[in-house]
Amino acid sequence: MLAAVVPAQNEEKRITRVLRHLRTVGVDIILPVVNGCSDNTLWEIEALDWPEIKILHFSHSLGIDVPRSIGAKVARDMGAGCVLFVDGDMVGELIAPLLSLEEAIRKEVDLALTDCYPTSDYHSPLTQQVLFFRRRLNSLCGLEELGVASPSHGPVAVSRHFLYQVPLQALAIPPLALAKAHLSQLTIRVAASIPHKNLQSAVKNDRHAHLVADTIIGDCLEALCHYMGIPPSRSFQGREYLGYHPQRRWDILADFFQR
Repeated sequence: MLAAVVPAQNEEKRITRVLRHLRTVGVDIILPVVNGCSDNTLWEIEALDWPEIKILHFSHSLGIDVPRSIGAKVARDMGAGCVLFVDGDMVGELIAPLLSLEEAIRKEVDLALTDCYPTSDYHSPLTQQVLFFRRRLNSLCGLEELGVASPSHGPVAVSRHFLYQVPLQALAIPPLALAKAHLSQLTIRVAASIPHKNLQSAVKNDRHAHLVADTIIGDCLEALCHYMGIPPSRSFQGREYLGYHPQRRWDILADFFQR
């Protein structure tokens, strides 16, 4: 069974297009994780009235990436053999990349990534900084072939084997999930490619961009600590990279996994 987890927070007028792409791909179960919304996202999804949609609704914001963990647990418990992760604001033409990710899982890849930077001709200084840490993590983990690909960015797919070998709470820090998967000797590959701009994610302000950058950098640092077997840290050269990390609702996640 093919399932898709779709984190969604205030994605009205975008979420329907994302869900239509997933339906075109042939997803059996679509799990929108609607959290902390103050707009009509929930109503827009409910209005579709598709049998494959199973809404996971939280009135409070779960924080960045936490919806992945929650959706993954539900998908695993429902018997999914492959789970796609697609953010609720990615309205670009993702059908071909999603099909490539699913195909990789069918060919016994356990964690299939999307390369969102197939070229290097349009990287801003902030992007270059983030890519440095993404490449550093992959390289120091012995995964040089991944380049700058990261489960933090773009559509991702995991196998049923992954769902049972990697603690699903780790998906709330995607680079940590990658490190744990590698330590568990799971197969990790770049299986799709789409330039970042073609994801057509919602455009937000510079402050948001810097917070996301700090989140991903800190996540990479924490993942590398785990891989090296040392205490977790989000610091590098005297600077701590927190970003949106403090807003992750570990309490809600813990309660959900105890059900």
